[in-house]
Amino acid sequence: MTASISFRDVTKTFPVREKAGSGRRTEFTAVQGVDLEVAAGEFTVLVGPSGCGKSTLLDLLGGLTQPSGGQILVDGEPVTGPGLDRGIVFQQYALLPWRTAQGNVEFGLEATGVPRRRRAERARHYLDLVGLAGFEDRHPHELSGGMKQRVAIARSLAYDPDVLLMDEPFAALDAQTRESLQDELLGIWERTGKTIVFITHGIEEAVYLGQRVAVLTSRPGRVKQVVPIDLGRRTDVADLRSSPEFAHYRHRIWDLLHDEVARAQELERAQRLEAADPVGRAQRIEKALQHDEALEKGTVRA
Repeated sequence: MTASISFRDVTKTFPVREKAGSGRRTEFTAVQGVDLEVAAGEFTVLVGPSGCGKSTLLDLLGGLTQPSGGQILVDGEPVTGPGLDRGIVFQQYALLPWRTAQGNVEFGLEATGVPRRRRAERARHYLDLVGLAGFEDRHPHELSGGMKQRVAIARSLAYDPDVLLMDEPFAALDAQTRESLQDELLGIWERTGKTIVFITHGIEEAVYLGQRVAVLTSRPGRVKQVVPIDLGRRTDVADLRSSPEFAHYRHRIWDLLHDEVARAQELERAQRLEAADPVGRAQRIEKALQHDEALEKGTVRA
């Protein structure tokens, strides 16, 4: 089974305490007015500057938090909380150290009442799918970082979710392992037909994996543009990352991201100045509000 996904005017704000003991609260807007459609069986990548709300969108889609405005639908049904139709793979492996690789994959199935024999069969099947046949009895401390992430992916796939959500799962790995796992993931996607939403801060990773890449703005995150990637089957081309076609998409996405990265860095500098020098804070807030208002009216570039 696969599922379509719809983000409809999704906004997420968080309350922020101004000062210890002041009792005043303001709101921090992580994402604002996000509209995005993901087709069933599609591999979509979200890329954007640091702090733009990529992980917030994944948390919302996973049902780990609720939107402040708008709606998220999976196969036409509103997301109201976590569900077995959505599996999540995080950057941190979150494996139980006292369980074997097979035991970690079986863990999620135990809560759903799958019989022991069936649990073992499914765990071995998905460990084989991610290239870990023969490592079923190894504990996490006996596995490399890439192997641990394979176990985490197998665990999420084991209860057969319609959608696989991946939050920078390869960010902590070395370059060679990361590229190997990217190919493994594409193979899993081709064999299972799952809908995948993948978050990354790496442009090359986004281009290599995605059928479409949604480029997000700096905070508050919005969808700036969705770029279709037409590179065919990635593993059919030797050294695809060095091809002119790959470079074209990489440059196109960087052009979209360049201004957003600069603005994100400007916001970070302003926050540091604000913490060090509260004088003039009201003026800075007013200027930021004026800039955002101009953006909405289309009188300045994003």
